[in-house]
Amino acid sequence: MVKEMSVEEKFELIKRNTAEIISEEGLKKLLKEKKKPVVYWGTAPTGKPHVGYLIPFLKIADLLKAGFKVKILLADIHAALDNTPWPILEKRYDYYAFVIPEAIRAIGVDTKDLEFVKGSEMQLKPEYMYDVLQMSSYVSVHDATKAAAEVVKMTDNPKLSGIIYPLMQAMDEQYLGVDAQLGGTDQRKIMVLARENLPKLGYEPRIEIMNPLLPGLIGKKMSSSSEESKIDFLDNEETVKKKMNKAEFIEGDVDNGVMAFLEYFLMVVKKDKKEKFSVERPAKFGGDVDYFSFEEIKTDVISKKMHPMDLKIAVAKEISKILNKMNQEKLRKLAEKAY
Repeated sequence: MVKEMSVEEKFELIKRNTAEIISEEGLKKLLKEKKKPVVYWGTAPTGKPHVGYLIPFLKIADLLKAGFKVKILLADIHAALDNTPWPILEKRYDYYAFVIPEAIRAIGVDTKDLEFVKGSEMQLKPEYMYDVLQMSSYVSVHDATKAAAEVVKMTDNPKLSGIIYPLMQAMDEQYLGVDAQLGGTDQRKIMVLARENLPKLGYEPRIEIMNPLLPGLIGKKMSSSSEESKIDFLDNEETVKKKMNKAEFIEGDVDNGVMAFLEYFLMVVKKDKKEKFSVERPAKFGGDVDYFSFEEIKTDVISKKMHPMDLKIAVAKEISKILNKMNQEKLRKLAEKAY
């Protein structure tokens, strides 16, 4: 029989590898008072999802283990507000609705405890829109623009839709009936806007859990709009290898996308499964090496015992193993219609 986790154990599991929690005391209180709290993670079906999404998926796994019910919001209206053309919205939604559970299952997480919610089914209800309009009378254009800046594609002459976006995300917390929201650090300003403004409508502020964003293989951020910076869920083994070969990784330097992927995803999975991470090398370069923690890899990279190219090849193999567990044929068919 599996031993029930204590509040402290649940808290530590949720907190590991997060960038910030607003507020930690609030989360502890929630875990003490509620047997099955509810959290949501939302994504707008815009560009094609990539392996950077594995970071929140791993945190979703932690939240499930900690006894949470997890809702995944596929925010189709948000995608339209962020410049996805309305005519292809449904096709993008279909792609996300298939790829996300597929990727979550590929990393060994049971999806039976996940509830998927289509944004438009909730957000077009009169009471929801009434509350968004109510909130718009409390939030200034300046604050809404600032909140949206890191999430919505803003131009010099931003569309009004981008400013509505954060108000709707704030309202999602109420209408999804959740106690907490999970999101990347780029969502922070929207989360703070929600905490400050929901009480003005008589609603409770929620707990905000933020995971770090995975740096790009080239450049600072792994982005759907930059092919070179990200590994797509549709990439074959050859493409994964090529992109990894081009990834920025200076010998002895640990500040790059490859090391971040190892720290926040791969070595966490390996540790949880009590598996080793193997790097194969010719005998003349020191032979094969097995690692059991990220710290061991970091030490060898800094001391230059481990060459970036050997590490890149090993990481590429691990990523391809995950992608091969996904139904690539169906993904391609859906992607052709959506992109």
